[in-house]
Amino acid sequence: MDIDLFKEKILILDFGSQYTQLIARRVREAKVYCEIHPFNMDMGAIKAFSPKGIILSGGPASIYDAEAPFAHEGIFHLNIPVLGICYGMQFLTRLRGGVVAQSGDREYGNATMTVRDDRDLFRGFEKDEGWTVWMSHGDRIERMPDGFEVLASSKNSPVAAMADASRRFFGVQFHPEVAHTPEGTKILANFLFHICGCAPSWNMSSFLRRTVETLRAQLGNERVICGLSGGVDSSVTAVLLHEAIHDNLSCILVDNGLLRKGEAKKVVEVFQGYYGIDLYLVDASGHFLGSLEGVTDPEEKRKIIGREFIKIFEKKASELGSAQYLAQGTLYPDVIESVSFKGPSATIKSHHNVGGLPEVMNLKLVEPLRELFKDEVREVGIELGLPRELVMRQPFPGPGLAIRILGEITDERLAILRAADVIVLDEIRMAGLYEKVWQSFAVLLPVRTVGVMGDERTYENVIAVRVVDSLDAMTADWSKIPYEVMGRISNRIINSVKGVNRVVYDISSKPPGTIEWE
Repeated sequence: MDIDLFKEKILILDFGSQYTQLIARRVREAKVYCEIHPFNMDMGAIKAFSPKGIILSGGPASIYDAEAPFAHEGIFHLNIPVLGICYGMQFLTRLRGGVVAQSGDREYGNATMTVRDDRDLFRGFEKDEGWTVWMSHGDRIERMPDGFEVLASSKNSPVAAMADASRRFFGVQFHPEVAHTPEGTKILANFLFHICGCAPSWNMSSFLRRTVETLRAQLGNERVICGLSGGVDSSVTAVLLHEAIHDNLSCILVDNGLLRKGEAKKVVEVFQGYYGIDLYLVDASGHFLGSLEGVTDPEEKRKIIGREFIKIFEKKASELGSAQYLAQGTLYPDVIESVSFKGPSATIKSHHNVGGLPEVMNLKLVEPLRELFKDEVREVGIELGLPRELVMRQPFPGPGLAIRILGEITDERLAILRAADVIVLDEIRMAGLYEKVWQSFAVLLPVRTVGVMGDERTYENVIAVRVVDSLDAMTADWSKIPYEVMGRISNRIINSVKGVNRVVYDISSKPPGTIEWE
């Protein structure tokens, strides 16, 4: 086991930036372990965490707002490097005795930054050259604290980056974590490796070995129940636990009748047939469709599906008996959301990871993936030898096709959507786009349109095709897939899916729209 896997740690204090998770992803991509905690993390907890460096995130507030978030000033007395990003830089300035003032012009978007000092943070950068960075601020540094020097400047920010190199305090007014700052990863790497002295020790091979040993020690001969959906998170959770505890794991797959074509059969073939996992398939499709009869409100659909799932899962689990643990595929973004200083999420994957079951069933939770981002989970899946098709599977909502059928759910409408969905995914794969886009799927709309097929007038259903690009589903943009691919999808659906005579392409971004239609 790699006992030093968590020794090289960076602490990220969150002041509410929409990019905070992105900072963590960039640090993890550099193979350094990090965690996000609220800005007001207790000093005792910070010392216990024992980070090699601290990153202060950006945030929407002005440092002079009455309720502006302030971290404990003790972080500047730990004798470790600190990097403030945007609001984090302004917080650093205020606490160290500098002056922050409202900028005459709000600086938002791409800006050209000139590097004045090519040491430390800008090691490897050419001095006096223009570098593209992403700015998003209304305040700027009017006077730096004593001991600080300018590292870089831009047109609207004379102090675009600054440092007190002797104390290893650094600040940048821009966002190095976003793709719009092309050399941002290089800046972060300089902070991690050159300034903090971290080693790139965080990798999924080491994580897997450590986690298997930890699970064996934690669980012993205790029995574990796992809800398996065939999605990436639950699949990796199941195989990882099977690697650790073998026959002491039992998995339950509830077929709610809202899965894609042949999905339940494929899950059984892979996990029961290939891995030999103790898997129980509960065919509850008739029960769910009966419960959803006549329901059109999307939130009501979700509530019904979640409620009935818990009932059926609990019943099957009680039949198996003697389980002490429930395994969930909770990921790190779920953990971050639940401890955010802005308040916990109203619903954290309740319909994905059978939320609420531990209370009902009196089981202890085991969450082996709770330290990982989605891309890291995929890496663990590859390390475990899971089929690439499964590991790289696009996200699929817990309520399944129910929220991709607008209006009432019937056997006939499910059949239409399943047939269209197969074509969308088939064409996306054949075009080599499946792993390049975040999600691609069909939606059945509650409208009919006039059409002509042969010499006959038709009045049939409309399918909307949704393909989006995203990093983490927090924001998304519609994918500019080639017209030829759109054309093939449309032609195949209209020609082969009975009951459809029109296909439209969704060009809405998130925000203001959402990825799913319901």
